[in-house]
Amino acid sequence: MAEPRLEVRTADGATTAVALFCHGGTIASVEPPKERALSLARMRAIEQFVAASGSGRGLTTCLLRYRVAGWNGIAADAYADVRWSLDRIRAEHGDVPVVLVGHSMGGRAVLRAGGEPQVAAVCALAPWTPPGEPVGHLRGATVAILHGRGDRWVPAAMSAEFAGRAQQAGAHVARFTVAGGHSMVRRALVWHAFARDVVLAGGGLGPQRADIADALRRSDEESLARSL
Repeated sequence: MAEPRLEVRTADGATTAVALFCHGGTIASVEPPKERALSLARMRAIEQFVAASGSGRGLTTCLLRYRVAGWNGIAADAYADVRWSLDRIRAEHGDVPVVLVGHSMGGRAVLRAGGEPQVAAVCALAPWTPPGEPVGHLRGATVAILHGRGDRWVPAAMSAEFAGRAQQAGAHVARFTVAGGHSMVRRALVWHAFARDVVLAGGGLGPQRADIADALRRSDEESLARSL
């Protein structure tokens, strides 16, 4: 099986923060992800949007290309690839803050990696979080979630349940919903801007957006059900 790889867009000047972008996949498959997969195309578009705002501030962006398209049960292949990526980023850039951005299966992978020491924040877009997905490792972590209210592939109730458990475990969680489904095509700019703002704030390259900052400060259920 081939190694994963990173498509890297280097900061203008010295790298002071890194954002790692992880696209969606499927429940089980040992085939390589398709080059023209919509999930890859959508995440690449978000990565490019964020890079355009952050590269001049010292942000390097990395798009993860998985070894295989599936999560594959206890193998958790996408999560293993995220951990591999974090090792590579650390070797290349040292202990700079890393913000993880993931969609669907990629959202599950970045949430699994959210407790790693170098991770400054996690941005999960319509994350696939099955019942029982672990949350204890997220104590003290900053987690921002955006989910489409009309998502038929990964219902928004999944991330709501996950967010509640993560908050109870001590994570700082801001969860929002938006009109649209799983592909992040409807109201695309909202998805793009959300990822950009979480990345820039998490990487120390800009202030936290007011609505996200307010949600992170709150500990009641209202903060887990806001709309954009």
